[in-house]
Amino acid sequence: MKQFLSGIFSLILLSACSNDKKIIVSPAFIDSVFTQYGQPQTIQNNNDEIDFWKNRINLQNPGIVNELKYASALTSRFLLSGNIMDLKKSDSVLNKIVADFNGKEAAAYLSLIRNALIQHQFKYADSLFQLAQKTGVKKYEAAAIGFDINFELGKIIAAETNLKNIQAANDYGYQFRQSKMMHYKGELDSSIAAMQVAVALAGTDNNLRQIALSNLADLYVHAGELEKAYHFYLQCVRTGTSDLHSMIGVGWIALVHDDNDSLAERILKFVQTKTKSPDPLFKLTQVAEKRKDSILQLKYANEFVATVTDTAYGNMYNKYLIQLYTGVLHQPAIAENIAKKELTNRATPQTYAWYAWTLLCNNKTNEAYTVYQKNVSGKPLEGLELYWMGKLMQQLNKGYNAQQFFKEANKNKYDLSPSIVQDLDKILEE
Repeated sequence: MKQFLSGIFSLILLSACSNDKKIIVSPAFIDSVFTQYGQPQTIQNNNDEIDFWKNRINLQNPGIVNELKYASALTSRFLLSGNIMDLKKSDSVLNKIVADFNGKEAAAYLSLIRNALIQHQFKYADSLFQLAQKTGVKKYEAAAIGFDINFELGKIIAAETNLKNIQAANDYGYQFRQSKMMHYKGELDSSIAAMQVAVALAGTDNNLRQIALSNLADLYVHAGELEKAYHFYLQCVRTGTSDLHSMIGVGWIALVHDDNDSLAERILKFVQTKTKSPDPLFKLTQVAEKRKDSILQLKYANEFVATVTDTAYGNMYNKYLIQLYTGVLHQPAIAENIAKKELTNRATPQTYAWYAWTLLCNNKTNEAYTVYQKNVSGKPLEGLELYWMGKLMQQLNKGYNAQQFFKEANKNKYDLSPSIVQDLDKILEE
């Protein structure tokens, strides 16, 4: 597959530049991916690793190494294949290590923290970190994990301190986290530059390289540079390492830039056959939205909600649920309850903006404005939150403030749903 894709890669980029409106995603390339796709070796290797370490575990004589390796392999399979039960099984194995060794093994806590962050259990991750530190954590690990937790909890000053403690120009982990911090601050060029360094520092480690490349592509989508985003998504796909996130990214570009909803749908449905993750299903709701097919959009939205409201997913998809319940599903009261719940998990300017939006959708405009003034005003926000706060200002007849929010949201328009982009276009033309 690698050689085949390499051979047509340059041709695709050249042909994409030949039209008046550059069509970025080549249907011929997508056809080739579908035709050539086989189970990536990484998945088979991961399955073999799971079997190997599982068979080495002696239930009558609990240990650490075999159990940790087994739990790590289960987490890796979740990241590859999207089955949430693999992550839950990993948690179970790790919690047993904690119990068997009376909470004295830091490695088990550190692995549980990783799983908790994946599951958006940010306060739980913080409590685990406190326990881990009592058992002894190396300085670099403590600073790196401290950053990950503090950043997600919105403790930006503490996260910056953590980042300074691992600062090193030649360190992948530092550059990756530096990119996240710069993105948060709205310094997108610096964020992209740091992620480019992370790509270079990954060297021959395909896993680290792929993670950095896909994040770099996401940043270029955020910046509106979709040709560059496509280039880096393709680099991920060409590794043949089951990077379905990048395939979803390619489908998104086909939808929001090329206006090719049929191709986007084909890509997303292909991804659906390769993963148990609900992510492509959410994107399919936006394909239907682009088509103005309200019946199909409602169908996908209900399927998505039925999946991610399973207790196994916890808080992982709260932002998506808020979008759907305040949009196509027209159940803003449920959205408000989800936003309140999210605030107990992480109280950040972003999550307060979600809460303010749900209050507005429930006709609690004054209460929404109070939340905005206390917890959102003057803080960095992403495109969706900027749009939502613009709608709040609009409702309050603060026309100038609304326009400023809408203009800022429009800078990230390729992060936004088709209906929001259409609304922004209409507002900004007036």
